[in-house]
Amino acid sequence: MIKRLLALDGVVAVCRFRDDGSLMEGYGGHIDSGQMSALARVAHEYRRMLQGHTDQFSMFSDRRGWTPPRGWLVRGDTRSLCGVAGVVCIFDNDDSNFDRILTEMLEVAHW
Repeated sequence: MIKRLLALDGVVAVCRFRDDGSLMEGYGGHIDSGQMSALARVAHEYRRMLQGHTDQFSMFSDRRGWTPPRGWLVRGDTRSLCGVAGVVCIFDNDDSNFDRILTEMLEVAHW
């Protein structure tokens, strides 16, 4: 079902990964299976790091709402990487609507 994210303007690749970081499924025109597995591992590790940081923010700020994080975004000059739960996608910054991508990812990630 994550394949439907590829229909959104600017989305280059999308994958779903397990709790151990292994690839469950992945789709993308110019990304081979090795790169897709690497994308899943990177997204998994980034999600783990983010969870640790949000736990610290919550503890040190003594304010609620930091955890659990609903997702993350790394924005480069031309492309961005966005993760929600066990789903990650790569998209072109100029050719995409970030709000639409994030809305779809929030829905798809919880199936």
